[in-house]
Amino acid sequence: MADVVAVFLFIGVIAYAVLGGADFGAGFWDLIAGGARRGHAPRKLIDASLAPVWEANHTWLIYCLVVLWSGFPTAFSAITTTLYIPLVLALLGIVLRGAGFAFRKASIRTPEQRLYGAAFALSSVLTPYCFGSIAGGLASGRVPTQGGGDAVSSWVNPTSILGGVLAVLSCAYLAATYLVVEAKRRDKPVLRRYYRYRALAAGAVTGAVSIAGIFVLQADSPRLFDKLSGPALPLIVLAAVGGFLGLALLALDRTRGVRESAAAAVALVVCGWGVAQYPYLLGTHLTISEAAAPDATLAVVVAVACVAAVLILPSLILLFRLSGRGSVGVGDRPPPSTL
Repeated sequence: MADVVAVFLFIGVIAYAVLGGADFGAGFWDLIAGGARRGHAPRKLIDASLAPVWEANHTWLIYCLVVLWSGFPTAFSAITTTLYIPLVLALLGIVLRGAGFAFRKASIRTPEQRLYGAAFALSSVLTPYCFGSIAGGLASGRVPTQGGGDAVSSWVNPTSILGGVLAVLSCAYLAATYLVVEAKRRDKPVLRRYYRYRALAAGAVTGAVSIAGIFVLQADSPRLFDKLSGPALPLIVLAAVGGFLGLALLALDRTRGVRESAAAAVALVVCGWGVAQYPYLLGTHLTISEAAAPDATLAVVVAVACVAAVLILPSLILLFRLSGRGSVGVGDRPPPSTL
């Protein structure tokens, strides 16, 4: 039963990485889009793409937290009493990001738009970095079972830094790829080319950092390295294939399948981490079964997750279909020249 709950938990992690990750990546591109006039069109596409779905994408974080503290309270306690700094920073980033995104759309003056836009963009980079560093701390075994581990070295270490950088880059790659497809749907060839170049650059940098990360993991997290190059290797290879396929489609200026290839690459990397981590939840010292709640609690968690899947997944699918058709959306911000 504990393994089943762990699988449910990891499904939520994958969904958040693929959907919420694209949201964070859009904030990255918003951050480097340039001044108000030069960055107006790219930001307008980001606003229009995110507005219908961004809140729904982040429900997966709530799902993951509920499953973790209900199904694995020992691990939840250890994580929150050790990695509380990046957790607080990530939560603060989510709040600032949401507020900045909402208030920027409601603002009509350029200085206010810049202020809220900066909050949205900077927190969109800070948050995935913190989540990646948390994953690095868990995978490298720096969270003790009893909790209360080192508040700094648990997330400021080579594996965590690698995880944070890869999280930001992966989010940027996902977002640029999604925005290429969105620009095509809206018949915006200039924006399509704009994001295609950025998706290619982000994908290439992500691949290079991933290759460099092999040596980091070998030196700092040998157990994780052994598992990633052992049982999890097929998933990592498939992720690399997905990444290369996505880059090839982008290079050929094809949009069919490019979004799916990018999402599959990221999902397979997260799956590979899960396989490499198994059967441990924390490093190599707390197994899934040791961290699990009593069977009665696990049964309730599984039942609630199944009911949620039946009730919520159809709604999410409908939302994404309507969003993909342009049936839901919001009004546009006025261009800078009218402010």
